[in-house]
Amino acid sequence: MNKTAVLVRFAAIALVALSASSHAAQARETAPDEVTGTLKADANARFKDIYSTEWAWRTGQAGVGASGEAQPDNGRLDDVDAASQQERLVYWQNVMKQLDGIDVAALSATNRVNYEVYYTQIRNFIADQQFKTWQMPFNSDSAFWSDVGYQLHRRPLRTAADYARYLDRLQQIPAYFDQQIANMRLGLARGFSVPRAVLKGRDKSIAAVAELKDPTQSSFYKPFAQLPASIPADQAQALQGRALQEIRDEVIPAYARLLTFFRTDYLPQARTTLAAEALPDGKAYYRQQIREYTTLDLTPDQIHQIGLDQVAKIHAKMLATMKQTGFKGSFAQFLAFLRSDPRFYAKTPQELLDKTAWVAKEVDGQLSKFFDHLPRERFTIKPVPADIAPYYTSGRGGPDVYLVNTYDLKARPLYNMPALTLHESYPGHALQLELAGEQTNQPAFRRDGYISAYGEGWALYSEYLGNAMGIYKTPYQKFGFLSYQMWRACRLVVDTGIHHLGWTRQRAVDYMLANTALSGHEIDNEVDRYISWPGQALSYELGYLKIRALRTKAQAALGAKFDLRHFNDTVLQIGSVPLPVLAKRIDRFIADGGPEPTWGNGCRVAQGECHPQ
Repeated sequence: MNKTAVLVRFAAIALVALSASSHAAQARETAPDEVTGTLKADANARFKDIYSTEWAWRTGQAGVGASGEAQPDNGRLDDVDAASQQERLVYWQNVMKQLDGIDVAALSATNRVNYEVYYTQIRNFIADQQFKTWQMPFNSDSAFWSDVGYQLHRRPLRTAADYARYLDRLQQIPAYFDQQIANMRLGLARGFSVPRAVLKGRDKSIAAVAELKDPTQSSFYKPFAQLPASIPADQAQALQGRALQEIRDEVIPAYARLLTFFRTDYLPQARTTLAAEALPDGKAYYRQQIREYTTLDLTPDQIHQIGLDQVAKIHAKMLATMKQTGFKGSFAQFLAFLRSDPRFYAKTPQELLDKTAWVAKEVDGQLSKFFDHLPRERFTIKPVPADIAPYYTSGRGGPDVYLVNTYDLKARPLYNMPALTLHESYPGHALQLELAGEQTNQPAFRRDGYISAYGEGWALYSEYLGNAMGIYKTPYQKFGFLSYQMWRACRLVVDTGIHHLGWTRQRAVDYMLANTALSGHEIDNEVDRYISWPGQALSYELGYLKIRALRTKAQAALGAKFDLRHFNDTVLQIGSVPLPVLAKRIDRFIADGGPEPTWGNGCRVAQGECHPQ
């Protein structure tokens, strides 16, 4: 970005801050005892002005994220250089000053919740900028060069204008990659990098594009292979020609430069340590990661102990379930049996997809017993793209698609599939995110935001609901559910072990092998993910334990009045919030006698039908 552009943007930031100061001055001149109602209206209006202005600015930025999750943006790939990152820090610091000037007591009850959620978002944005996390723009699980394709392909292309916009995005890739390379160089210079131990093979997804000889074989060209009939033939041909040129002359060379940098610079210079606490200002950085991902103020030692306690409890349940299978050997022998017996594994990718779809449809038939409210949207099931499948997780769900990893079928046991499907599709991520998107009565920063402790906690709770739904039909599937529970409990031990207690990678792998029924391939990928993404793995179990504790509290307080559907709907209706905010909502749910929550829109399940409200 040139100097003039930077100055223009800083001027805009100053105007926002000046506007906030003017609002604050007006509020101070008004006597609260004279026009209390006016002051409250003013506080709500000021707060709305702050978050609306910031959200419009945020969604115009490229690569803005919170809690490790991408926020909605305009699809652009520019402005991630150091100057832009400093600009963002200054912007959000000014937003925080404006928020600190709000009289929270004068806000409406709804806006007090909005304020708490929004304040947490901005605080995390500031912390991420201060720790310069943008200098490490990838981990072993995800990377900016893969996200580029995902962001481009998730937008439907119907008109010539859509395709032209897609081509404009392709033009931005070279400059965007060059900025990311410069950012990674800054990280290397101060020892802030992904650990070298988890980088092996991570260049394959870059090479998949960089080493292409035929542009038409690129996934970037796929949308142009057959354009809609509504686009005139001559115009379609011109778009195809431009796509070939852009991919050949701009995109492939950009990936080639990134591949060279990764192999000749990043890999040799990446740090040899593993712990987040070994990074610059590492102890503070890891504590911030814990706060950001868990929304709780817990120490690494406290989390480690919670993990050890949960591992012990779940292990006892796993032993009891193992006996139900009739297996006569030891626990270690049972795990070896599960990992090696061919009966537990699909023989083809399609078989794995088919069995996944069957479980998803079984869940559909149970939803009305557990929820009064369902979304209008639906998800589909697709395999994980081949270029990222070798190091991708077993599955990942969103509001529109549930990705199932069909790579290395010996690493995808079928006894885990029911728990995975409940987590990623319904009633887990797909259901939660679809309902969030339909909450048009909530501000966009809540509707489209994502807080890991809430979202992942809900997804684990969804696995737990599978017991009452009757989804786990065999002792092996029940053991798969417990193994998934153990997997998340182990994360508390392993994440804090690596980043706080100095565990080696092998110690973490051995701990997971000894306690879960996950395959060796899955465990290798998962441990690398925990190493390169500090704190994120903690959000799952801690979020789940909080939701379970809140449900137990509500059941005890309400007794016969407790309705599980109302509780589940209440947790979903509030949307993605910090766990302390969710706890306050359930306290109000209890105080009100456990009523069915009021929804802005969506569908209610009644007599087997979905009725729009």
